[in-house]
Amino acid sequence: MFTTIVQQTPHWVWGVFAALTVLGCKQSVPRRRSLRSATALPVAMALLSLYGVASAFSSQPLALLAWVTGVAVALALSQGLRVWDGIRWLESERSVLMPGSWLPLVLLLGLFLTKYAAGVALSINPELAAEASTAGFVGLVYGAFSGVFLSRALAVWRAVRQTLPPDSAY
Repeated sequence: MFTTIVQQTPHWVWGVFAALTVLGCKQSVPRRRSLRSATALPVAMALLSLYGVASAFSSQPLALLAWVTGVAVALALSQGLRVWDGIRWLESERSVLMPGSWLPLVLLLGLFLTKYAAGVALSINPELAAEASTAGFVGLVYGAFSGVFLSRALAVWRAVRQTLPPDSAY
């Protein structure tokens, strides 16, 4: 059955998987990024996750509530555990120094696999989209990934704010 699922997966899905893998691997080394690009990926991934929940479980409001809950819990835990420590604003270069980490790769692939598994499950059994338990679980998982992504964007903005004088515009 697994072989059949993989064989029937559209080819573009494997392209997305490869692109996310490359993107995640690139983030394993320290690099300088503009403020815009340092926050774009986390925000984009959170929005894609929200879209995934809303499109797959449009008839289940619990999915969105679970997504928001997942975001809030993961965001709070990530901030409390200081998952993204080491992000620095380099005022002289007007750039963000992002430390290398494998966590973005894990998050990107985790979100991809969640989306893939949900897509497979819903294509095999479309009635799952109407089940509150399925919608809630998938929404919670999507939201948890989004919360960790968004905590990175907040860590970037925090690094910028802590470095600049209060009256500066960035």
